[in-house]
Amino acid sequence: MTSRYAIYFAPAHGSPWWEFGARWLGRDECNDTALVQHPLAQIAPDELQEITAQPRHYGFHATLKAPFGLSGSHTEADLTARMEALAATLKPVALGRLQAATLGDFAALVPATATDELTDLAAACVKELDDLRTPLSDADFARRRVTHLDARELELLQRYGYPYVLERFRFHFTLSGPVAHPTAQRVMQAVADPVTQLNVTAPLVLDRLCLFVEPAPGQPFQRMADAALSA
Repeated sequence: MTSRYAIYFAPAHGSPWWEFGARWLGRDECNDTALVQHPLAQIAPDELQEITAQPRHYGFHATLKAPFGLSGSHTEADLTARMEALAATLKPVALGRLQAATLGDFAALVPATATDELTDLAAACVKELDDLRTPLSDADFARRRVTHLDARELELLQRYGYPYVLERFRFHFTLSGPVAHPTAQRVMQAVADPVTQLNVTAPLVLDRLCLFVEPAPGQPFQRMADAALSA
């Protein structure tokens, strides 16, 4: 079976933001163990399990370099070393106030104000590690070429294996899978108070790159290494 890897940002394990995200999704991505989701007034437990199933597979994170296979000449150790070397050249980025929003048909947490520093950091992850990635096959490209992609996004998909990079990048923590608009509204209502409190008590800083692995197709992504930003 072929593993896939991704470079994500995830809050420090055990930190307040990690606790929020892991309990929201119901999974500790470091240990690959289930967690009890907090009861909510707006969403019943069974529904919460259902609408968080897709993001739970990946763990609470923000994508910097989307999942990819390693090219045949590179190893997991190579990727880990390159991620650590890249992290040493990057400065931490304060994310500012986070807020719930809808992105297409799912709910997510996004920075209230986007910054060039954040976009540039994500672009560095996409570009500087791309020689390790197996290029998309024709079949992969055809499968991922969905109708709503525009010409630039198709170009980025062909070049980097993912359409939402560089100027099309939008930093976000996914909170739900595809849901109807009223459900997305209830998700945003449910997270509003805890997110507001965390913005005040524990302002979030993108201070690390995190290597996640999908050991085999369909298996949950696991967090296997963190590399502190230290430039």
